[in-house]
Amino acid sequence: MLRWTLILVPMAALVGTLCAAFLWSLDAATQARFDYPWLLYLLPLGGAAVALLYHLTGRSVEAGNNLIVEQIHEPGGGVPLRMAPLVFIGTIATHLFGGSAGREGTAVQLGGSLASAVAGLFRLDPASVRILLMAGVAAGFGAVFGTPLAGAVFALEVLAVGRIEYGGIIPCLLAALVGDWACHAWGIHHTPYHITYVASASGALFVEPVLLFKAAIAGVAFGLAGLVFAEANHAFGGVLKRHIPYGPARAALGGVLVIALVWIVGTRAYLGLGVWSAIPGDPTIAGFFTGPADRWSWALKMLFTVVTLSAGFKGGEVTPLFFIGAALGNALGWLLGAPLDLFAGLGFIAVFAGAANTPLACTIMGIELFGAAHAVPIAVACFIAYICSGHNGIYLSQRIAVPKRASRAHTGAATLRDARASRRGPRPSPTPVITKEHD
Repeated sequence: MLRWTLILVPMAALVGTLCAAFLWSLDAATQARFDYPWLLYLLPLGGAAVALLYHLTGRSVEAGNNLIVEQIHEPGGGVPLRMAPLVFIGTIATHLFGGSAGREGTAVQLGGSLASAVAGLFRLDPASVRILLMAGVAAGFGAVFGTPLAGAVFALEVLAVGRIEYGGIIPCLLAALVGDWACHAWGIHHTPYHITYVASASGALFVEPVLLFKAAIAGVAFGLAGLVFAEANHAFGGVLKRHIPYGPARAALGGVLVIALVWIVGTRAYLGLGVWSAIPGDPTIAGFFTGPADRWSWALKMLFTVVTLSAGFKGGEVTPLFFIGAALGNALGWLLGAPLDLFAGLGFIAVFAGAANTPLACTIMGIELFGAAHAVPIAVACFIAYICSGHNGIYLSQRIAVPKRASRAHTGAATLRDARASRRGPRPSPTPVITKEHD
């Protein structure tokens, strides 16, 4: 315990400090995008520049979060330290010029790369390297969202579908707490979200049966939304890579497509994080908690984000999933005659639970963000979303420890990537060309 404390506290404090600098830079970049609308037209150039930087110096870290998950499973070459500055610069550029992306990927990669560097500095054994990498993920996640308990559980749960790595529970909790404290110590404040709805009966954990049934129905929709987002992201990204193998050209095309989408829908509301907007009337995550009902913002945000991330822009998927989930929950609350703010909160976390296959971490995140009074509907929505998202997810390096459906098991697939490949089936071999021989 003493050894882990001496190693983890400085590392997690550094991760929290870098997350604070990242969040400050992200706010500055977002404000600059509103102040100078013409920056959007530099999105293709900015994306190409970042992709070229990765092409020249960072090919080994392009896998991002999946590389960290792989190294936790099988420590080998480690996570290069250059991942930290590359993803920091790439994410800020994405948001400065108007890409629709998140911030979780950057925080997790900052934590993972620094943890790997510390492991190399102390020459830790493979088992200790695994724990330190998990702790780095916990510190980054807890700091960037202000949810240390969820960050600790996320780092333990994200590695495998249906299993939690309890071996790192204390180091991950310590790292997540220290990372969050360090981030707050620099004056960083996270956006608060409030659910004003209160159950009619007394008791913090009591919910009406009808409302719980509606939360279960919504959980199915949240899980399917997570499935569609993950599959669309992988499928469109695969198409772009096959037809445009050169990364900078892919990013430039993605920037052009995002600009075209802005012109088609006639609004810039679906650019950036979507947490706040300087333009009155724009749909935002906070706005979905207060109404009015918004029926289609979830689909538009999904479209913008899939195009951005599939083209190679950096950032992450989680905050856009928060937006998609809150917007979908708002729409379902209107459709089901349920409280808009409660269902926006359920969607906020449940779509992420389905897309990342982390129902426990997301349930805890919901309690940290919205309070224990809504713990039961939060758990129902997250657990059902997890089941309904199938063997899909935003992190293809996740291993399948316990299949979600025993009758349709993964047929030997070790990871979500293998499961996805088995569903698609073997690619047909090219038809051989037969030529006639002449005498």
